[in-house]
Amino acid sequence: MKSVLESLEGNKVKLSVEVDEVEFDRDVDAAFRKIAREVRLPGFRPGKAPRRLLEARIGAEAARQQALQDGIPVYLAQAVREHDVDLIATPKVEITGGAEEGVVAFDAECEVRPEVTVPGYGGLRVELPAVEATDEDLANAVDAERRRHGSLADVDRPAATGDQVTLNLSASRDGEPVAGLNTDDWLYEIGKGWVAEGFDDRLVGTSAGDELAFSATPSGTTEPADFAVTVTKVQEMVLPEITDEWVGENLGEFDTIEEWHASIRERLATGKLNQARNVLFDRVAGALAELVDEDPPDALVQAEQQRRVQGFVRQLQSQGIAVEQWLAATGQDPASFIEGMKDQAVRGVKVDLALRAVAKAEAMEISDEEVEVEFQRIAIQVGQKVNQVRKAYEKNDAVPDLIAQMRTSKAMEWLLHRAELVDGDGKLIDNDLILGHSLDSHDHADHNGHDHDDHDHDDAEEAS
Repeated sequence: MKSVLESLEGNKVKLSVEVDEVEFDRDVDAAFRKIAREVRLPGFRPGKAPRRLLEARIGAEAARQQALQDGIPVYLAQAVREHDVDLIATPKVEITGGAEEGVVAFDAECEVRPEVTVPGYGGLRVELPAVEATDEDLANAVDAERRRHGSLADVDRPAATGDQVTLNLSASRDGEPVAGLNTDDWLYEIGKGWVAEGFDDRLVGTSAGDELAFSATPSGTTEPADFAVTVTKVQEMVLPEITDEWVGENLGEFDTIEEWHASIRERLATGKLNQARNVLFDRVAGALAELVDEDPPDALVQAEQQRRVQGFVRQLQSQGIAVEQWLAATGQDPASFIEGMKDQAVRGVKVDLALRAVAKAEAMEISDEEVEVEFQRIAIQVGQKVNQVRKAYEKNDAVPDLIAQMRTSKAMEWLLHRAELVDGDGKLIDNDLILGHSLDSHDHADHNGHDHDDHDHDDAEEAS
């Protein structure tokens, strides 16, 4: 077999392949054997009829057509590997010779993955939530704990925002009660804004025994309702005074205010750090995607869209939810649901292309040892032996894809350590603090909304 690669416009190449008669005759033999299993000839068991008899019975043309049908994909795959063509869609094949006899020749127009430019990738600036607990955060946490231990006391004054009022409440539309808005002795904190727009403002200034009647639109609805409210009690929250003694009596694990405050700051800082970590990868990916001006090929977007849909369906199934049930509950049809994934898919493809560009620009390579470690990791994940995983990837020509995924993960790791991380006030955040020692490249495989770790490992599973 001989093959020639020619570049075309628009992220396309043409592979021109020739297969000599001797080599292709082996495919014709295989085609005859395939046909022999389906044709019944007197005196021969299925699949045992010799080629010369079959050729005399059905002719050579049928076997040649079968050989072309079965052989061209094999020769095309061989040419793709030989020229390292990064296919992203099924090639368009045209037989240019040998359809009836002689040297078999065909052209394959292949759409390939484009190479994008990402200027400025080394200077990404990413905003994250603040990772330090402020004095205001501490004060809010302390106040919440004081309120938890507070007590209500009657007041002999008009109600104010923050007071607790006991209400007899009714609401109706056209004489019919509104569900959930008819109750007696309901304790409500003025300022929560739970009932209706303007409801809390009407309660401010009321006293025990006051009656109110007004119209307002209940929260979560579009039609107004007629309200009747009787205030039966006005109370305020009395908060305890914080002392070392109070801390020791009510918060048994601490003896002093200082210890308690230190613990709160540590808890708040941990929570903020986790929050920043949770959004880090997505925001770095988002900043990287913005550097890609080129529109990604439809073939890649559609493939990514489909991958996301399949992943979401699997997630629903793991929770025992049928996709039809979920669509009905959310008021969607399959077409709108799939279309809703498109923007995410476009961004995912852009990030993937950008990471490939970064890996190339920084000359990032994957060693044989790293591939072997990845095989070992996958083997543990899918519950198979390493040799099974390796052979499956090799059999399905999936090793190059795996290496490409590993390179993009390495590129993301490189970016995570070099991006300038700031909080909302522009204060620098230490990258190592966010990344931590427990994080590695696989902890953030879903760095672009395209989880490189989530190959489904179909190749590995086929080996089992």
